[in-house]
Amino acid sequence: MEGALLKGASALVNGRLLPERWGYSSGGPEQDDSDVVELMEQELQVKLEAGEEMVVPSAAISMLFSIPSACCTSSMLHELRAPASSRLRKAQISKTVFRGADTKILRNCGKLKVKKTQMEKVFNRVVIGIVLSVLLSALLLAIGNGVFSNRVMSQMGFLSALVVDSNPAYSGFLVYWSYIILLSPAMPIALYLTLEFVHTVHSLFICWDLEMYWQQADRPAQARNTSLSEELGQVGYLLSDKTGTLTQNRLLFRQCCIAGEIYGDASVKVEDVEPMNLSWNPFSRGGLFMSAPGLVEKVRGEQCQHTRQFLSALALCNTVMADWNDGTPVYQAASPDEEALVSAARELGWAFLSRTRDFIVVSELGVTHQYQLLALVDFTSKRRRMSVLVREPGGGIKLYCKGADIVILERLQEYSPYLEKMETALELFAEACLRTLCIAVRSVPEASWERWSEALAQSAAMETCDRDALLEKLYDDMEKDLQVRSSLLLGVTAIEDRLQEGVPQTISLLQDAGIKVWVLTGDKKETAVNIGYSCKLLDPETRLLEWQELRQILQSPDPWISFNKARQTELWAVDREMAGAKTSVVLTGPELAELDQRPEWGATFINLTEHCRSVLCCRVTPAQKADVVKLVRKHTSAITMAIGDGANDVNMIKTAHVGVGLEGMEGGQAVQNADFVLSQFRFLQRLLLVHGRWSYHRISVFLRYFLFKTCSFALVHIWFGFVNGFSAQSLYENWFISLYTVMYTSLPTVCLAFFEQNGSAESSLEYPQLYTLGHSQKLSSPLMLVMSLLYAVYASLILFFIPMGVFFNTALDYQTMAVTVSMAATFTATIEIVLQTRYWTKYNIAALCVSVATFFICSRITQSPSLFKKSPTDYFFYGAFDAAFTDPLVWLTAFLTAWTAVLPSVTRLALSVVRKGHDSQKIHSLPTQPVDLRPRLRRGSSLRRSSYAVSQGAGLGRIITSASSIRSTTVPVN
Repeated sequence: MEGALLKGASALVNGRLLPERWGYSSGGPEQDDSDVVELMEQELQVKLEAGEEMVVPSAAISMLFSIPSACCTSSMLHELRAPASSRLRKAQISKTVFRGADTKILRNCGKLKVKKTQMEKVFNRVVIGIVLSVLLSALLLAIGNGVFSNRVMSQMGFLSALVVDSNPAYSGFLVYWSYIILLSPAMPIALYLTLEFVHTVHSLFICWDLEMYWQQADRPAQARNTSLSEELGQVGYLLSDKTGTLTQNRLLFRQCCIAGEIYGDASVKVEDVEPMNLSWNPFSRGGLFMSAPGLVEKVRGEQCQHTRQFLSALALCNTVMADWNDGTPVYQAASPDEEALVSAARELGWAFLSRTRDFIVVSELGVTHQYQLLALVDFTSKRRRMSVLVREPGGGIKLYCKGADIVILERLQEYSPYLEKMETALELFAEACLRTLCIAVRSVPEASWERWSEALAQSAAMETCDRDALLEKLYDDMEKDLQVRSSLLLGVTAIEDRLQEGVPQTISLLQDAGIKVWVLTGDKKETAVNIGYSCKLLDPETRLLEWQELRQILQSPDPWISFNKARQTELWAVDREMAGAKTSVVLTGPELAELDQRPEWGATFINLTEHCRSVLCCRVTPAQKADVVKLVRKHTSAITMAIGDGANDVNMIKTAHVGVGLEGMEGGQAVQNADFVLSQFRFLQRLLLVHGRWSYHRISVFLRYFLFKTCSFALVHIWFGFVNGFSAQSLYENWFISLYTVMYTSLPTVCLAFFEQNGSAESSLEYPQLYTLGHSQKLSSPLMLVMSLLYAVYASLILFFIPMGVFFNTALDYQTMAVTVSMAATFTATIEIVLQTRYWTKYNIAALCVSVATFFICSRITQSPSLFKKSPTDYFFYGAFDAAFTDPLVWLTAFLTAWTAVLPSVTRLALSVVRKGHDSQKIHSLPTQPVDLRPRLRRGSSLRRSSYAVSQGAGLGRIITSASSIRSTTVPVN
């Protein structure tokens, strides 16, 4: 806690007052406390009269108000504020608490980790193997040089002069480093730079995709992490939030039940709702998507007292703040639910106008009333309810309470009017996938309020660790008194959170692609299940496997046998795999907590869910969402993706291999912490099935080809060492070594990584089964990379020994053979990339032609006589180009070598074409399957009631009740 800010009238000058000026030091005050306080007051008075702003140390504030700085918490802000209003009326004093790492955002965001792709991890291991192999090869060649120098060169007089210092060991030592330099192109260091460039371009493709551009909000897709594009093609688990991710988070007040009577019809589409005439209401903004003329007549005619109290509860029991725009209040709420409820009350004539710490101003049918706010018990995910205690203009005290049905109904008296009708309405609303809240009220006697207020003040003043528990007990005691005769269940609200466009189709498509879809939500189980059916997460024929049955399976000696028995729901089921696919798991937050306490169940649970259609987790907290992701990552090797739109999804997004944030209505925390940003859930189709699959295929082919072309070209020096006495002499011209990777083969390689496709975007979406290739990682497995290296070793043997056999005992010299091998290596790399390319563009063709032409042009330049005359040591291949390229034997040898080097690829391609044709013939000749008669067992309708989401944290109640003044437009009270 740095200090406190004292602000005067104008407050334009920053002044800093050090504690030593007031006689305070780290060892303690140098004067008596009374003298120090008097000196502090004098300094403050001078500064405030001058209209200056000053920062006062925390120790001084604590001394001034007799509050220990080490014990100061948010509950003591009122004690800081009281002296400010009595002693220094022109000053505003505040103290910073829970800052930095103690803030809620930082405590919930999780640890920051640098994400690496699975392919990158595999490739790093392969590169380490290549480096070690190169070092070992150089060591063996150096040993061979030492042996050759000792036994051959030293015995021949004309060769002994080539042994350095006549020391074969020292000569071998120098040759070792020479071979490391000569074989360095085999170590794909340049691949990392090229791969980053390819990743960046793939990310730009995602950003440029107009199919993922949401025109309504002018939001394109974003790739905030440019190194995870191939992970999009290997996702095995998609863990999604519900509210704001699958739904629009645009909450609409569609129905309500007051005194047992239901108003509105949720079966009518919002677009088809007939607007009611609300011209009599000066505060109406046209935001009521419910047609209930009967309710309006009752409200205006003041025919039902329950209706008036119901609307009063909506207008009073909230933490909404009102800003005024063109004479109409615009509400700022902690949650969309609260804003929808207060807005509905405003449209029906009960308009919330403003609030201060002690008063709430409401316009009731045009008459402004001021309610004294006695207490506000805020909503939390644990309490699942909110209450306000107000003194009405007539002097009576009322407690208004709203919350989930399971906590409100248990606090009502055994017999309550309209209770049975209310429960029926709750079931109807939940079956319609509406979010419900129960509204209750009770009258509080003055004596009861005074006793409770005194106990509350005493508990709030305590500085013990049990203070919050005591306050919670007091709150619960007040709300438990709903059981008395003076209490009444006023009604039920029903809010619609509509699914986003294309959500059912997207989930179905992703499931067909082999992706396991898990939905993690804070909603009640009944509503989450109904939403699951509507968005096709759950099939109508799906059997729901809940915790009681799942616990028995996990506790059984052989879980697989128990699970197979449990999932066979059809009487004459023949296809057991189909029966398993029709099983879905439904769990709640407390059940996940119990699962977390039994770590030995984790692996079995994940193995069982792999054979289920989907998993639905309800009533989960933000921490539990991240724990579920960790559980999946721990017990599977699959790539996980988490998607959400709010701050409570940040930890989950950062824990998954790939995090996707949706730009919704809950702030930008999810977007700021995500790897990819979308505007609509349906854009996942193209992100995964198109861009992800393309990126995985492109980078896999690119890596294998890059290893092939670099290693086959560089390993030739190893075989050349066996015929040159292990002297580390280069077979190639120096300029060819420099330009091979940079100019002769770079452009086609990059174009392959940019544009290669193994299917169009339309076919990728039409046949989502193509995506399953990434799950098995067949294209990028260590075996595939090792096979590419072995292929490169084979090609290097061909590149050396065929020209060596052709030119052995002929008049052609070393330089001619070097040019021939160079040309064969270039042709081999070119033919191989032609065989690898399935999707040709004008850029691929141009890059291929430019690369081959560049080889001939640069070879003619670097081997020209004119450059040799200028620098014989740098351009020592004097006229080799003219001599070699005019000899038909050189061309024949180069083509024969290149064709033999790529023979394995040609053979594999030919076999794949033959096999594909054979498979298509088999499809036409398959016999028809016999039809099995099975009963069509439909799922039963279970009791479903509340759908209130309880995943969000505490609201603004503490801030409202602790503020001395809140900026708002003051409305005169009649």
